[in-house]
Amino acid sequence: MSYKLPLSFPVFEGNEQKYSSKAIQSGHLATRGEFIEKFESALSRRLGSHEAVALNSGTSALHLALVLLGVESGDEVICQSFTFCASANPIVYLGATPIFVDSEKDTWNMSPELLEDAILDRLNEGKKPKAIIAVHLFGMPAKMKEIMDISKRYGVPVIEDAAEAIGSKIGGRACGTFGTIGIFSFNGNKIMTSGGGGALISNDTRLLQKARYLSTQAREDLPYYQHLEIGYNYRMNNMAAAIGLAQLELLDHFIERRRDVNMRYRDLLSTMSGISFLNERSEAFSNYWLTTICIDPEIADTTNDKLRVRLLKEDIETRFLWKPLHLQPVFQKMPFYGGNVARDLFNSGLCLPSSVNLSLDNQREIVDLMRTTLTKQLY
Repeated sequence: MSYKLPLSFPVFEGNEQKYSSKAIQSGHLATRGEFIEKFESALSRRLGSHEAVALNSGTSALHLALVLLGVESGDEVICQSFTFCASANPIVYLGATPIFVDSEKDTWNMSPELLEDAILDRLNEGKKPKAIIAVHLFGMPAKMKEIMDISKRYGVPVIEDAAEAIGSKIGGRACGTFGTIGIFSFNGNKIMTSGGGGALISNDTRLLQKARYLSTQAREDLPYYQHLEIGYNYRMNNMAAAIGLAQLELLDHFIERRRDVNMRYRDLLSTMSGISFLNERSEAFSNYWLTTICIDPEIADTTNDKLRVRLLKEDIETRFLWKPLHLQPVFQKMPFYGGNVARDLFNSGLCLPSSVNLSLDNQREIVDLMRTTLTKQLY
């Protein structure tokens, strides 16, 4: 469905056409071509100590990360509950069990205290988790220092799901580079896009070599097709890499504009009671991929769904925050550690249009409609 003001829409203001035309002219449109290497190199330079393997989706990157860490059928993997299903689905692909952990209120990401509770309880049950999947939700950095301390204390490696957080930082260090493996998504609605695509990152040379090998169907380096392991068709194609490279060149500009959108919402909504925002901690820098709000219905005299419906009538797209995975029917039998933080966020939260090209006039229109909805609730 097309909206007058979509939630998050890509813009192409750089070398996308130039690079994609060059890719077409080269005849290399699949998983060979110069732009795959150029994109990986540019992304790796941005990350500093980590190298990138370009893949066809963030979900593929997560699946491959779990394979690289040896997750198998019967294993358990701890996963943030307040996230998109793609964070947990690859666990199930491998026949393993997701163990869901609730969020904390500061960042809306995995609670370190509850993470440690979950590990201790699983150990008491004779099950040592094989990995931890921590998410930087909506571009807001998680409490990685605390999470990594717990990871080291119990010897459980961390996969950082930074699908929504490219460009976000903690203490000047890029999100995705704290864990054993990090992943990014370049889906069409992300802050930068390659159409469809993702990346796996690490500073472990062995894991990177294995990722490249498995992502190209685990083909041996022989003059004929020979396979010693099951591989995957997960490599990014050259056309997607061409677009991704052009978008990566503009990433800092995109982040600046998304942050501007967030700051304007805060200013425009500052006089409206009952509405709160997700805030950065002192050491964190968020790309603010999406601007999110929570609505206190007792103060605002409205709900997130009433605001959603009101804006939808004007062809403006909003979205609820993620429904916690431990509340999803498909995962209802999986263990969960925590209380009601994620549930309460889902019940009160809303994502607002946050596209790079969203103008001040667009935002004023959105906020005026919100104000009208709040006013109507008073009568």
